[in-house]
Amino acid sequence: MDARTSDLASDSTVTAEAALVGSGWRSERGEPSLADMFATVRTVKQGSFWRKLVGFLGPGYLVAVGYMDPGNWATSLAGGSKFGYALLTVALLSNLMAIVLQSLCTRLGVGAGRDLAQACRDSYPRWAALPLWLSAEIAITATDLAEVIGTAIGLNLLFQIPLAIGVIITALDVFLILALQAFGFRWIEAFVVAMLGVIAACFAVQIALADPDWGEVIRGFAPHTDLLANREMLYLALGILGATVMPHNLYLHSGLVQTRGYGGTLPEKREAITLATIDSSIALCFAFVINASILILAAATFHHAGRTNIAELDQAHSFLAPLLGSTLAPTLFAVALLCCGLNSTITATLSGQIVMEGFLNFRIAPWLRRLVTRLIAIVPAVVVTIWAGEKATGQLLILSQVVLSLQLPFAVVPLVMFTASRAKMGPFVAPRWLTVLAVATAALIIALNAKLVWDFVNG
Repeated sequence: MDARTSDLASDSTVTAEAALVGSGWRSERGEPSLADMFATVRTVKQGSFWRKLVGFLGPGYLVAVGYMDPGNWATSLAGGSKFGYALLTVALLSNLMAIVLQSLCTRLGVGAGRDLAQACRDSYPRWAALPLWLSAEIAITATDLAEVIGTAIGLNLLFQIPLAIGVIITALDVFLILALQAFGFRWIEAFVVAMLGVIAACFAVQIALADPDWGEVIRGFAPHTDLLANREMLYLALGILGATVMPHNLYLHSGLVQTRGYGGTLPEKREAITLATIDSSIALCFAFVINASILILAAATFHHAGRTNIAELDQAHSFLAPLLGSTLAPTLFAVALLCCGLNSTITATLSGQIVMEGFLNFRIAPWLRRLVTRLIAIVPAVVVTIWAGEKATGQLLILSQVVLSLQLPFAVVPLVMFTASRAKMGPFVAPRWLTVLAVATAALIIALNAKLVWDFVNG
């Protein structure tokens, strides 16, 4: 095929895709999301359902990393130590809400062929798109800040490295990401899944040592009136819900699903949406198991022993050995925390790339983008650690979650609006029932996050 024929074929494909999606977009898609990784992972077009699904497994696990970051650890530890297993029902509800929103990201990425940042740039005037971009960048920086602190605490617990030095060491993770990218996107996914496996194994051993009351665990998943009657329990429930959905995950997932080579026809895209949604739902269920494990561990150890005020990560680490009678438990806790931090650095890198390229149509080297973002997160962490001491890192962690809460509506609302628009999505528009669920989910999350921010501001 000569160059002219290739160009004509490419033009016809773009025209076909534009007609397929609808006329609600102001411009053609242009360069795809994560262009260097776009459609690089081959999928199986023929064969059994399970064989096809294997090709789509991966992006969901990168997204799931954001649902088990150090902010989630802090709220789960506090909830389990204070109220035992009672808040497991909140963790389950949070996971179901996350599944709904992430399914919309899949629909937008595959159906419209755009990530959330590209969709915002196309749909809003420049005066509105730029503040949305700034909001997304602030959210990514706040996320990165939590990852820096979590990784530094993990290094401190395992190797006694001072936190001020540990947060500086975390800047070196940029080289890990560059090395993985050189081998292809599947290697990045493999690394993340491997780290998730280590985290799961660590908590499995710790829970076996803790020997929780499984009858109480099962009853903890049932809703109960104490949740509304007890103000302190409600506040921790709001914390678990509020820290669940991260703004950067919505941008991330809508771009990651496009790494699959699923084709451009209507049946191929419909099948891709189904398989990618299954991938993210399975991965988020895995994230739920991890978060529930943290809460169960806290309930079976700290709450059972009467230590009901555990909230700091290093505090939890120090009490595990005497309560469980094993020096292995705190080591496993620190290993899991470090793996969680390493995983989160990868997702923050990709989120930053998607947001900058999508909103500004401006591309810089990924390593430079990562280094700038990480330095922005490192500076406040180092300053606070040196100035106020290591105990202030817990307050900085909480502050990062509040910042994320403020940014959340600017990602959730456009996502729901885009996927509910038949003009933009064409035959891939979200079903009415899914839109209703998404609107209710978005409204609840925004209201709960607003409550968290209000309580934070008012002390």
